[in-house]
Amino acid sequence: MSTDATDQAPLPRPSKVAPPPPAEIRYGGRFGKNPLADATFGAMCRRLPGVLTQTARMAWAIDRRAVLLLAGCQLAIGAAAVILLTSTARAMRAILANGPVAERLHEALPALWVIGAAAAVGRIASALSSYADGRITPRLTTAEDSRLVAAVCRVEAAARAEDGFADRQEAAEMGVVRGHVMVQDATRFTAAVVRMVSASGVLSVLHPAMLPLLLLAVVPAAVGAIRHARLQYETHYANVADRNVRQNMRGWLVSTKYTDEIRANSMSGYLEYWHRAISDRIDQRIVDVAPRMLRVALSSSAIGGVFLLGTWSALAWLAATGRIAPAIAATAVVAVQTTLAALGQLVIYGAAMFHTALYLADLEAFLAFADERAPRRGELALSGPVEEVRLDEAVYCYPGKETPAVAGVSLTVRRGEILAVVGENGSGKSTLTRLLAGIFLADKGQVSWNGHSLADLDPDRLWERSALVPQHFAQWPLSVRDNVTLGQPRSHDDALVWQALEAVGLRTVVEDLPRGLVTLLARELWGGTELSGGQWQRLACARALYRSPDLLILDEPTSQMDPRGEHALLQQIKTIAADRITIVVTHTLINTKIANRIIVMEGGRITEQGGYEELAAGGGEFARLLACSQDR
Repeated sequence: MSTDATDQAPLPRPSKVAPPPPAEIRYGGRFGKNPLADATFGAMCRRLPGVLTQTARMAWAIDRRAVLLLAGCQLAIGAAAVILLTSTARAMRAILANGPVAERLHEALPALWVIGAAAAVGRIASALSSYADGRITPRLTTAEDSRLVAAVCRVEAAARAEDGFADRQEAAEMGVVRGHVMVQDATRFTAAVVRMVSASGVLSVLHPAMLPLLLLAVVPAAVGAIRHARLQYETHYANVADRNVRQNMRGWLVSTKYTDEIRANSMSGYLEYWHRAISDRIDQRIVDVAPRMLRVALSSSAIGGVFLLGTWSALAWLAATGRIAPAIAATAVVAVQTTLAALGQLVIYGAAMFHTALYLADLEAFLAFADERAPRRGELALSGPVEEVRLDEAVYCYPGKETPAVAGVSLTVRRGEILAVVGENGSGKSTLTRLLAGIFLADKGQVSWNGHSLADLDPDRLWERSALVPQHFAQWPLSVRDNVTLGQPRSHDDALVWQALEAVGLRTVVEDLPRGLVTLLARELWGGTELSGGQWQRLACARALYRSPDLLILDEPTSQMDPRGEHALLQQIKTIAADRITIVVTHTLINTKIANRIIVMEGGRITEQGGYEELAAGGGEFARLLACSQDR
């Protein structure tokens, strides 16, 4: 049979154009504030004592004995420096005196022994200081990281939608990262201070003109180090938002969960380009600042070198003109070297602490913000089961939005009732359920349980009585048992766990897993396995059922389930409905037949409510949505 040639012609491939570069992102928003705005050189010098005090206070809370050991080591290092220099002066007098070499060495021997002992004490003190730092730093870093995690978990859910929240959190993460060098930098800084004070005191005794010259030699280096740290932080601050987005995108790009979608839709090339482009932009900012850093380093080194040359010239002139004895001059050389090294370390670690202080400022600012936005609710606890949940003209608007997601809704749901919530995407269904559960507090109006406003109830005690299966539920990399119980077992055996799995039709699946309830559900980890999307959704429902809550909220609970699993879950919901308030959000309108009442949401308001048959025949929005679902 002949076929027209045009019927056999392949469809033209869509033309390709160069992909656009990633959008330019800047860390900002209503709460964005660059700490460098107030970080002048003088301000940061004044701030160093506060940073030292803060570090000491944090370390003291971690390990008091280690802090005392650190303090003792610093004193020992300073005392050893003084003894070493004064003993050097005595040894030089003996060595440079007149007489036979053997007699001069014999006379200098006691001082030389003291010098050796002082050097040994200094080395031992430095080693013990490192040991004490090793005892404090890991736990301090963990404590700061735990503070950050707790702060993020504690804030009101609405706060996480505010401008710049994710960027502020990413900046705070850097404060935690820098925490691992905070104690070490503080220790070395204080050690340098002690050495400098000790050596400069001896140097001042040898000749008062030497110390000012040394200070002049080091001040340019100090200014340069601070400016260098400012430039580094300036670059970091400019890259915060880009780095945050890149990290998120990288996680999606390399995750096994999205491999199929990425490859089957030819997305690999673009995503790799996107990752490279934003990485190049981050790198370019770092490269662009390098010449400025070089100029700072060269200018400070040149100025410092001139003054250092003056210091050595002055010492040579004093010795050549006989204004100081040769033994004192030799000791002064050692004192100058010691003081210069101490001053150099003072600059290096002072600048490092300045640098760390900027990141810690981000961390502390975020923690303060999180504390400000933590729940400020009452401490009441319900004495009995939840009999009624009620909304009275409740309004909720997401931060940064002008149109309320829930606009003046009044609703009462009672124990034993199944309420179905339907409506188009964006109609306010999920927001309504989060108001009912107390995750969000109403901006206007009131939400109450058993007549008590949610603002007056203890949120932790409140949420002990609820269970929520959201549309985007977590697939925890934990065992099956822990995925069901979430670390909150209700009994010493697994009977209730198996009961919850049975209720959602997962018992056979779990029994067939390599290790049953202790099987790790994380294919990307060694020894782990993976469930299908529908099985994960059943597991999320099992988790909610296991809690045996007074308020059960299921948001699209069967969207990924097969008909058998969907039927089993709906039957279970009907079976246990008498002992709780059940709210089901769904787009599968046939499932609303299990509900005692259905409400239809449009534009954040309830526009219809009633039974399935009543609404299906009512000619309203529910009837139109139902007709669309049946028009195949």
